[in-house]
Amino acid sequence: MSAQLVHDEMTDHQRVPRTIGGISHALRGSRRAQFFAELLEAEQGPELDGVLNAWWGRTMLDTDPDRDRVRTAAEAGRLPTTSMDEILRRRQERAAQ
Repeated sequence: MSAQLVHDEMTDHQRVPRTIGGISHALRGSRRAQFFAELLEAEQGPELDGVLNAWWGRTMLDTDPDRDRVRTAAEAGRLPTTSMDEILRRRQERAAQ
């Protein structure tokens, strides 16, 4: 089994720009209000960066075209998983190359 990107990285960044405007545009209703409430309370620096990073991640998940398929597979117990041992083995193989 090999790891393969589900989405092209450029496509993902175009889907939701990692900006205040990009994130807020992708959110709807109460989620947008919650985003702005957290944003307005955050101090400039690491705290503000943390709010933007957390909400960008949530927004990327919310707007993922495969979201429903992945959720259905997870709920049915059919989502492929990988053990930490397998991940470490693959990392060691890549480092050796």
